[in-house]
Amino acid sequence: MEQEMNSGLDLIMVRFGELGTKGKNEKDFIRALGRNIKEVLKDFKTLKYQIAHDHIYIYLNQENFDDIVPYLTRVPGLSSFSHCIALPRDIEAVKKKALEIVNKVRPKTFKVITKRADKLFYMNSDTVNREVAKYIFENYKGELKVDVHEPELPLHIAIRQDVIYVYDAKIEGCGGYPVGIAGKGLMLLSGGIDSPVASYLMMKRGVKLEFIHFAAPPYTSEKVIVKLHDILRKLNIYQPDFKLYIVPFTDIQKKIYEVAGTSYAITIMRRMFIKIASKVAKGHNDLVLCNGESIGQVASQTLKSMNAIEHDNAYLPIIRPLATYDKTEIIALAKKLDTYDISIRPYEDCCTIFAPKDPTTAPHYDKIEEIESKFDFNPLIDEAIANIRVMHVSKDEDEKDEF
Repeated sequence: MEQEMNSGLDLIMVRFGELGTKGKNEKDFIRALGRNIKEVLKDFKTLKYQIAHDHIYIYLNQENFDDIVPYLTRVPGLSSFSHCIALPRDIEAVKKKALEIVNKVRPKTFKVITKRADKLFYMNSDTVNREVAKYIFENYKGELKVDVHEPELPLHIAIRQDVIYVYDAKIEGCGGYPVGIAGKGLMLLSGGIDSPVASYLMMKRGVKLEFIHFAAPPYTSEKVIVKLHDILRKLNIYQPDFKLYIVPFTDIQKKIYEVAGTSYAITIMRRMFIKIASKVAKGHNDLVLCNGESIGQVASQTLKSMNAIEHDNAYLPIIRPLATYDKTEIIALAKKLDTYDISIRPYEDCCTIFAPKDPTTAPHYDKIEEIESKFDFNPLIDEAIANIRVMHVSKDEDEKDEF
């Protein structure tokens, strides 16, 4: 019985939001969210969990709620949550707890909001609202008014079959879907501002991510890899472990400039990125490719360029979560994710270092075919894939390299 489990207990009520629309798959989504919450909070050893059809309940067992808040706000799939007290179905106990909350918060305005899921409870919602508000006015030593529109303190009372929950604030979460529920994708990670933000948006839609980066030593610094590691450690808040595939791209890069000249170099280079990423993704069961492109932001991100880069070249769908974002919006999200200051470190990737002065914004596919017919890139591509370095980045461990 809920009363036997919950009465008088200090707990967190987690709401699902969008997961409630998933129909027959709802239980799978909720179980995935429960697993992800447990993983994120695993350092809080005494927490106990109950996964129900309408909420997830986390029993604090003397853990500090304020310490847990920063973790829960960053769990994709979690709509909102509240710090609750579970009480017996006794209106007097509810009144005393409500007054205790008001005395702690000391608001100027408040409102009692009762939801009676159990319609057999002996008082209806309006009666509970009036009874609790009356008790507060009679016992509160301070200035206090009711504000039904924008109360400083919304005081929530949820009446269930065996228990009554009392809480004040709803704290917003990420929303979206639990990471991993939608499958796995491969994100092209450059080290700039955009791709970490795109990564967050993909994870928020339930996609578990792996990453691929194209390195061109000695033209690019090893400090770029450190930069990528630090970015991924920030994103570990949302997904606890990542794989980063580091592709040695120097020989391909030099050959591109030899056969393509300058105006088509970026187009050909990005076609090679997609070709290699597609092969890596298929080899590791990734369902889609993802990147941080925004329409029109640079020469390779015009619609004509995107079309030419993908044409007869992409073996998997490419998702661009930032396609309609402007740079100001992207920067704001990067700062919120705490990746911005890392992304602007002065260590450049091969896209930036080899950027030509006159890139075409409207490449023609017949010209691309002409350039790519001059040299068979496939042996270089196979060699690059065979020599990929894999970096593991985890919130619990330092990175490990495999060769």
